Amino acid sequence: MQKIEVLSVNISENKGTIKLPVDKIVLNRSGVEGDAHAGKWHRQVSLLGKESFEKMESSAGRKLQYGEFAENITTEGFLLYQMKPFDRLICGDILLEVTQIGKKCHGTNCAIFQETGNCVMPKEGIFCRVLEGGVLQEGDLLEYHPRVMKIHIITLSDRASQGVYKDISGPLLKELSEDFFTGNGRPYLIENSVIPDEELQLKALLKQLISQHTDIIFTTGGTGIGPRDITPDVIRSLLDKEIPGIMEMIRVKYGMQFPNALVSRSIAGVAGKTLIYALPGNPKAVKEYADEIFKTVEHSFRMLYAIDEH
Repeated sequence: MQKIEVLSVNISENKGTIKLPVDKIVLNRSGVEGDAHAGKWHRQVSLLGKESFEKMESSAGRKLQYGEFAENITTEGFLLYQMKPFDRLICGDILLEVTQIGKKCHGTNCAIFQETGNCVMPKEGIFCRVLEGGVLQEGDLLEYHPRVMKIHIITLSDRASQGVYKDISGPLLKELSEDFFTGNGRPYLIENSVIPDEELQLKALLKQLISQHTDIIFTTGGTGIGPRDITPDVIRSLLDKEIPGIMEMIRVKYGMQFPNALVSRSIAGVAGKTLIYALPGNPKAVKEYADEIFKTVEHSFRMLYAIDEH
């Protein structure tokens, strides 16, 4: 497990000013006790690595002091900006969840920017919210736990489940998912199931995956209007919120060229914190749908976890 050393803990009572090192900070569900940036929002605690400080010292022409970039926690031992939202940092009882990498530069309102014409915090600082609080001080070690995205792919097909023919759409969707999460630098775990077009079996499996906090469930097959096409109906019965725009756009986009695409009843939605997407069983359609869905995934997770980037 990656260990990250705390070099300094810093507080400012007013926004727009540098933070000053203190002996310790108290973290609670609002952020750093006594700090100007504490509150009920997603950027409660800011961190910046010594590795980023060293980049700026040549521009400033002097030794920079911890807290000058208005970071609450100065660290060493890991390039913080390589983290992703939803990764976690743990120290004893303290549990921090990464919510944002970088921020909008305040420009002339930033003391470092006024001095050097540049600032590293908007590019390499990270922000967290406090899930569990405690006391943090210089010399403590933060354990880095990257968020592993859990994906489950369900292929619905009577014949594929019986071994009459080999499932093609499920493995294709697995490959597309691997490409997406690898490209985004996110660890992932992908599992798959092949089941018949049976309502009770599908519902039971979906409920199990939702209860296990699976991040994304994809289904392929059963989205048409045939007598055994029950996938959208089962999924809809379990959703807390439907996301109609994704599938509407895909149907229109491809239906303009291929009218048969308009017969698809594909559906997308949210159950708890699980995103669920029902795709057609045709491999070509799987690729077309996945290309559009993956464009929305990161933003969808931020919305689900109340990360307001506006």
